[in-house]
Amino acid sequence: MSTPEIVWLNTDTAAKRLGITTRTLYRFINECGLPAYRMGRVIRVKQADVDSFIEASRIEPGTLSHLYPDPVPARDAEPADDNSVIAPDS
Repeated sequence: MSTPEIVWLNTDTAAKRLGITTRTLYRFINECGLPAYRMGRVIRVKQADVDSFIEASRIEPGTLSHLYPDPVPARDAEPADDNSVIAPDS
């Protein structure tokens, strides 16, 4: 049984595959656990690791509700009848 061939990406190619800058790629390697390998003076990333990182970053539906502010009632709407609205003096 043969082992699958490893496809190595340089940092520019890996960053383009992720749609980010090279600087952000280095941050992902340093802080977010994206595996990378130093080979002499260069850094290489496995294409399979980049693809796994992409899949692990998938956002599940319904998990972004914290990004939306609470709905604000329209100005033309009738005020609620809870006596919280003070009538102007005549």
